Amino acid sequence: MSAPVYKPDTVSPAVLSVSDLLRQTRGLLESSLPLGWVAGELSNLVRAASGHVYFTLKDPGAQIRCAMWRNRAQLLPFRLEEGMQVEVRAQITLYEARGDLQLSVESVRRAGLGNLYEAFLRLKAKLESEGLFAIERKRALPERPAGVGIVTSLQAAALRDVLATLKRRAPHMAVCIYPTPVQGDAAGAAIAAAITAAGSRARADGVQVLIVCRGGGSLEDLWAFNDEQVVRAVHACPLPVVSGVGHETDITLCDFAADQRAATPTAAAEAVSAGWVELRSHLPAWQPVLQRAMQRRLATASQRLDLLQRRLLHPRDRLGRAAQRLADLERRLQQSTAGNLAKARTRHAVLATRLLAAQPRPQVLRERLQWRAGQLTQAMQRRVALAQLHVAGQAARLQALNPEAVLQRGYAIVRDAQGRVLKQAAAVSPGTALDVRLADGALQVEVRAIHEQASGQEQARGEHMRGERDAG
Repeated sequence: MSAPVYKPDTVSPAVLSVSDLLRQTRGLLESSLPLGWVAGELSNLVRAASGHVYFTLKDPGAQIRCAMWRNRAQLLPFRLEEGMQVEVRAQITLYEARGDLQLSVESVRRAGLGNLYEAFLRLKAKLESEGLFAIERKRALPERPAGVGIVTSLQAAALRDVLATLKRRAPHMAVCIYPTPVQGDAAGAAIAAAITAAGSRARADGVQVLIVCRGGGSLEDLWAFNDEQVVRAVHACPLPVVSGVGHETDITLCDFAADQRAATPTAAAEAVSAGWVELRSHLPAWQPVLQRAMQRRLATASQRLDLLQRRLLHPRDRLGRAAQRLADLERRLQQSTAGNLAKARTRHAVLATRLLAAQPRPQVLRERLQWRAGQLTQAMQRRVALAQLHVAGQAARLQALNPEAVLQRGYAIVRDAQGRVLKQAAAVSPGTALDVRLADGALQVEVRAIHEQASGQEQARGEHMRGERDAG
């Protein structure tokens, strides 16, 4: 009897080659561990003829191989040395040919620069929140400035590059240098002071745009251009500022505050002189235009010269014309003088006649004065007589209205005990005491009887009847 055959329930997985395994491992590593910074000590440093750099990065507990390709290595601002403490920005990967774990290095910086970079980011965020980097406040560079200021060190290679570029592109443009140290602990304050001085002296120095520049270097070397004083000085500068600090990959806070950033100091010089270069490129097109304009000017001047030549007279003819004009003017002067004298004589005669007519005559004025005095006397006499008649009439009327005069004619004023004047007999009763006022004194009387006075018609009828009775 034969032995039973084992048959698995599941299909066996595919068998991977070493290359496939390492390739998948590499993909897992690179996807799960992104690009980052790793610190350590350099060792086993090798510079290959191809330009690639290989080294080991280690610490007391571990080590890892590193590779930095030529296009990255040539941008290093310093030379790598054995035993140097560094921080590398790298991607972890797997070198499949040997199955080694290694770092693919993008950039290297000296250890401790991470703190500087964090300080750089904090200060950048602070100044950006204050609006010092706002795009809307960026000013355009003058198209063709007459003068440019340069803030940099007198020993800097960047200054030589800028001056050479300006001399080549715009040799006529005035250059004013504001020297300052660009590296060191006190460089930030010095650079800020130089920028402030350039802004305050711009009008006197004839400067219309300012370049702040220095050559490339490490983050530590360029740190003065991250100083807060420098950034605020650039922001407050009345001139448009071009920042040309470091190389193309170098970024400073001065770049953010400037009105324009240039990749290099040479590029900064090219930016401020671009307008002049563009103007120079137009000269070939303008040359024929200028030639035609000059030819027209010359033709016009030649025609004007011909016209003036035809108008030019011989000096004898000019003298003759001048003598003739002088004689005409002399004749006109004589005629004008004679006419003015005749008018003056006529006016003198008229004024003399008016003066004689206006001469005073005392006898006539005296007689007129006497006649006026007589009229005035008569008028005053008439006025006085009329006034006297008026006064006499008013006195007579006043006398007629005088109560005393009324009493003299036999009338009396009767008052009751309260001093009221009686006008009606019905106002008293028999036995009432009354005061009677006469012209020469007063009486105390007592009413014995009251007799009602008849009305006006009855009284008239009674008088009529008495008259008829007397007549019979």
